[in-house]
Amino acid sequence: MKQHSEIILIGGGLIGLSLAVELKLRGATVTVLSRDVQEAAGLVGAGMLAPQAEQLPPSPMLELCLRSRALYNDWTRKLEELTELDTGYWPCGILAPVYERPPCTSLPQTPETPSYWLERDAILQQQPGLGDDVVGGWWFPQDAQVDNRRELVKILQIAAQELGVKIIEGITVEKLVTSPHQTVTEINTNQGNFRASHYILTTGAWSGQLLSIPVYPRKGQMLSVRVPDEIKPLPLKQVLFGSNTYIVPRRDGLIIIGATSEQVGLTSGLTPHGIDTLLSGAMRLYPVLQEFPIQEFWWGFRPETPDLFPILGPSSWQNLTLAVGHYRNGILLAPITAQLIANWVLDAQYDPLLNHFRGDRFQPTAVAEIR
Repeated sequence: MKQHSEIILIGGGLIGLSLAVELKLRGATVTVLSRDVQEAAGLVGAGMLAPQAEQLPPSPMLELCLRSRALYNDWTRKLEELTELDTGYWPCGILAPVYERPPCTSLPQTPETPSYWLERDAILQQQPGLGDDVVGGWWFPQDAQVDNRRELVKILQIAAQELGVKIIEGITVEKLVTSPHQTVTEINTNQGNFRASHYILTTGAWSGQLLSIPVYPRKGQMLSVRVPDEIKPLPLKQVLFGSNTYIVPRRDGLIIIGATSEQVGLTSGLTPHGIDTLLSGAMRLYPVLQEFPIQEFWWGFRPETPDLFPILGPSSWQNLTLAVGHYRNGILLAPITAQLIANWVLDAQYDPLLNHFRGDRFQPTAVAEIR
């Protein structure tokens, strides 16, 4: 049995759901084919919105990230109005402590991207309880966070369904069927064949299994602790972004600690070394949490590309668009990805910024073969 939809999104993670909501709000008929949202990178990340804390150099990638961060307040408010639920968006700022004083303590900035170097006394005033090895750090007041794991992905699912998006779970896409005219004609899956006028690939770390594009899984292990009820007020005021560790406090006392970065393919599971790395790094950065009760451990897979930039925009097939390879910035880039790809697919409005994220930047045939 063949099923038809105007647009089919292959992948039901954060990027796919963000696009589904945007497309549906603009009047499209949308179907999302999702294998297992629990494996999606957008569900397992920490939710940092950190283009400045990441210290990305001036580049198209930095522009893309800053444009997306600027959309976040209105984007999450729209989702909250649609669902009457809280996304956990919190413009708390990010503090980036360091263990060695850098040669230069000034960073490029604009009125929209302020940053401040804090010496040890000042950074301890900003955040008491930092480790003895911290010598100073940067304060990025415009960076933020969102509660992706408990709230954002769930809210996107609810918003999509309430708008009338058809979401089919448990779908394994087996093949994209193409014609000699450089179009995708249908999708073969474990639940039958699907046809659409346009297809958008949002399959994250699994993208290379369908197309010959350089997107590879990069595993990350994470854990959470909770501030004991008797500690009031909550001791962490903002995200801590260390050199190899980040600590992300939620407003209800949960604290996320991440993340390892492992080239192990799609090997699942936790490891003693991974968890030890997280705990030792977190306790060095913020020793206060060493007595906090552990809540949960988990892992996931970031979709990595050779240059760490996403792949966005047209492919070698006229009716297949790519939105994959967001690596560690998928949560941050969800609003701008939804906006730019929807503009392209529905209105043929092509933002010149997309030129820097085309799949064929790696080699001319990088997106010219379906597996």
